[in-house]
Amino acid sequence: MPEHYLTHPTFGLLSRLCLVDEFQSLYTTLFTQKIFLLITKKTSGIKFEPIPRGDAKRMVEVQMRVNYHGDSLAEREKTRKIYKRTFS
Repeated sequence: MPEHYLTHPTFGLLSRLCLVDEFQSLYTTLFTQKIFLLITKKTSGIKFEPIPRGDAKRMVEVQMRVNYHGDSLAEREKTRKIYKRTFS
């Protein structure tokens, strides 16, 4: 999975942690990794929704479980590293 970045006018450069579903992705601020945003793609544009750290952690944990049952070993390892780097 390639790395994905977005620029937010207030929070600056954001880095994607994982996909949540077809229309949503979880991002964090690139340098501090303390602000988490749920990004939703809609026909009317992009919605940025700040979420608590605990909710973000659970979303990545869910993605790790999804990856365990379907994705390649490389995808599982990448998600595990993202989890460890961000939440440990």
